[in-house]
Amino acid sequence: MFTALDAPPEKLDRHEQNVVAKIREHGWFAHHIGADKEGPGFCYTTGFWLKFRHPELIVFSLQAQTAHDTFWHIYRELEAGRRVVVGAQTGEIFKNAPAVLLPVAQRHYRNYLGWSRWFYGNDNFECVQLLYPDSDGRFPWSPDASAGSRSAQPDLTEGNWFGLEQ
Repeated sequence: MFTALDAPPEKLDRHEQNVVAKIREHGWFAHHIGADKEGPGFCYTTGFWLKFRHPELIVFSLQAQTAHDTFWHIYRELEAGRRVVVGAQTGEIFKNAPAVLLPVAQRHYRNYLGWSRWFYGNDNFECVQLLYPDSDGRFPWSPDASAGSRSAQPDLTEGNWFGLEQ
């Protein structure tokens, strides 16, 4: 698979060189995008697909350090040969809350995964959205979830939370 790791360094700007250097050093890179009038802040990975053939990860509305630590936890689990099942609730990601990974529809890649698209040179990689419940234990697709909870974690699946129970 051709990636930005194969690009001549002189063809990359300093930001691109930084991403490539971090992926060479650590196996992955975390991108942190702040909240704005368009929506909540989010963080996503680049490198999981190349190293493990595990989907890249994206998570919304977590503090950057929390997201980064969570990505490291998942990375170490993958290194140990353990994988999280997509679409099933798990207690293996967060210490005090369940989580669910759902496939991100490719139509969302352009708006949310710019650096991963650049790194891979296309959209031929997978990504999953890491979701967590609100303080009342409700995931965004729950009929009882608040509007704030729903807007904090937008639906990046094919729609309607990829057929999860409402």
